[in-house]
Amino acid sequence: MTDNSAASSSTDDLPIDPPMVDLHISTHDSGFYDGFSREVSIPGKVIVSLLIMWAIFFPVNAMDTLKVANSTIISSFSGWYVYLVAALIVVCLGLALLPQSGRLRIGAPDEKPEFSRFSWVSMLFGAGIGIGMLTYSTGEPLAHFTNNPDIIRGAIESRSTEAVRSAYMWTFLHWGFGAWCTYALVGLAIGYVSHRRGLPLTIRSSLVPLFGKSMSGIFGHVVDVVAVVATILGVAVTMGLGVQQFVLGLHRVGFGDWLVTADGSASAAAIITALVVLVGASTVSALSGVGRGIKWLSNINMGLSFGLLALFIVAGSGLYGLQLLGVGIWDYIVTLPAHSLTLFGGGSEMGDALVQWQLDWSVFYWAWWIAFAPFVGMFIARISRGRTIREYMLGVALVPSIMCFLWMGLVGGTAIELELSGVAQGAIVDANMSDQLFATLAVMLSPEIALIVSGLVVILLMTYLVTSADSAILIVNTINGAGDDEGSRRYHIVFWGFALAFVVGSMLILGGIDAIRITMIIGALPFSIVVLAMAVSICKAVAYDLIRKRHGVPTTSEACENWDGKVTFAE
Repeated sequence: MTDNSAASSSTDDLPIDPPMVDLHISTHDSGFYDGFSREVSIPGKVIVSLLIMWAIFFPVNAMDTLKVANSTIISSFSGWYVYLVAALIVVCLGLALLPQSGRLRIGAPDEKPEFSRFSWVSMLFGAGIGIGMLTYSTGEPLAHFTNNPDIIRGAIESRSTEAVRSAYMWTFLHWGFGAWCTYALVGLAIGYVSHRRGLPLTIRSSLVPLFGKSMSGIFGHVVDVVAVVATILGVAVTMGLGVQQFVLGLHRVGFGDWLVTADGSASAAAIITALVVLVGASTVSALSGVGRGIKWLSNINMGLSFGLLALFIVAGSGLYGLQLLGVGIWDYIVTLPAHSLTLFGGGSEMGDALVQWQLDWSVFYWAWWIAFAPFVGMFIARISRGRTIREYMLGVALVPSIMCFLWMGLVGGTAIELELSGVAQGAIVDANMSDQLFATLAVMLSPEIALIVSGLVVILLMTYLVTSADSAILIVNTINGAGDDEGSRRYHIVFWGFALAFVVGSMLILGGIDAIRITMIIGALPFSIVVLAMAVSICKAVAYDLIRKRHGVPTTSEACENWDGKVTFAE
């Protein structure tokens, strides 16, 4: 409590300065870049365009370079990704659990949340799960059921009953707090200074508590450019996975053998056709605006998603899935500290296999979440105004994690039970990962019902893909527009729609999803440095605001505007 009778002080003797509540980002006031920062927009477009041309016109060189990067650069920075994500979990936990920081509000002290808790949680669910759930809810548990560190060490047998428990332990590690604490921290760093201090809703604003007015200049431009490129590459991985599954789903429901190649993967013609349809639809949706496009599609996504989940509870192995859910969460929590800090070492056949497994799974995921964080973090920041830090952290880290676990347990558990019981006879586990959900439906249901449900999954995939691309385009334009998502964006929306399609298409045709994965992991590296700076910045912002509160110095933009320059000291 502040003692109102305590002596006041002049502004020259302030114990701590008020926060910075104004950040000027120059934007063009006419022409093609009206309302945009050309220093961010043009470099971002140039980098992405060069990446596309490199993949299209020099495919052999591009693939050779990616292979070298995969064996050198990525392995060299694997420890960086592992330890950074572990640190982000600790920071989020500390900010949520400390009483003083947890009570601070993302906005004015008496501000009410913009959305109801149910609506907020629903939007969190759709923010970063969608396509990944449809691909990995069966794909990841089955992959770890076949091979994981315990199997590599020889402790358990591949595809055995004993392999199920460890399969879920590693699956939950990748889809739990590591992912959502990364998103939560980026979202909090942006939302806290934007909603509380009135700074623009963009990536560079999150670093103002650390670097001050220097974020108005070239340093801030670089941060936003890095965020734009990371967003495009992160969404490209998601789109690449979704496009492959979408094409295989169309093949399952009878759209022709031309959709797939001899090895069961999507053909080049199918990829191009799918991208033209999907990215075209997402561009039209983005042009229609958030209210009409994304909101309408999100409602369809939610309804179809919960309908599919209910089907697996009733017609699948619901009880077995719930058992896996309970055991998996327990194992995940117990082993989280150790697994979050584990970095496998090579030097032997077993050691090299463990290192490769970690690069293919954990390091890939940590880089994916970091690259995806500008997109998801900006979205979460926009919808979380008025929440306390504690409610925000617990909501963003816990609720989506549990939803991921539920999907993995029920959908993946059904697939594993069908394999263990001998009903599937390898039809699911030996299928292409993008086809495993459809294979599970084919084994679980009668042919007629499986055809109908597969058709609904294809529709769900389409809406998720359109929503993801739609949202990514709008977020990129918000960053380019210095936090402003209004105004003329039509031609820029079309550019980013085409760019996203070309990145996904060129990389898929060049070297499949592996090419996009490697490119994304490398592209996420610069933004990972920004994420670390964000973690330091939000900790400093919160700590300094707590000191300001003790001394009666304002902490919000509204309070700073009405402040008379005097402070009161707490006893």
